[in-house]
Amino acid sequence: MKRAWITLAVLATTLAGIVPLAQAQDGITIGGHIGFVLPLVTHVGGRTINDTADQFSIGFPVGVTFKGSGRMAFDLELVPSINTAPPRQTTLTVHPGLVWSLGHGWGAGARLAFDVNSSSWGFTPLVNHSWPIRGEHGFFKTYFIEADLPVRFNRPVNVPATNAVTFAMHFGLGF
Repeated sequence: MKRAWITLAVLATTLAGIVPLAQAQDGITIGGHIGFVLPLVTHVGGRTINDTADQFSIGFPVGVTFKGSGRMAFDLELVPSINTAPPRQTTLTVHPGLVWSLGHGWGAGARLAFDVNSSSWGFTPLVNHSWPIRGEHGFFKTYFIEADLPVRFNRPVNVPATNAVTFAMHFGLGF
């Protein structure tokens, strides 16, 4: 876990140094988001699990978004998660992806998923909707809701492989 925090600190420092350079280029803007994600239902190994009742877990996504003049944006999201079911794990997912603006506050995209210090990896299709926050002087510009469908391929050594599909809802604020 210490290695994950060091990685986050290095990434944040690197991105902080890039901000003035990226804003100076024509048409590129940098933004981001924070929020929380609730996995609701998971299907894995022939079983369906109610994530809110059977094994409550919650994630806290933090993302940095790079957007050009078109409809597409690159979004790098880091998701620390807490799972309260035994063995009570805290995990970190590195979640880079592309999101396309569909207009009228709607967006759709897909992310790759790499679970740090784990044999699990995959992808996450998503659809989101955002609304502007009234007032021009605040740090946060929008609030949003996002439907996610994480698909994970778990390939541990000497243990049967599993494929999990989860439906999750992500709520947050954009800046």
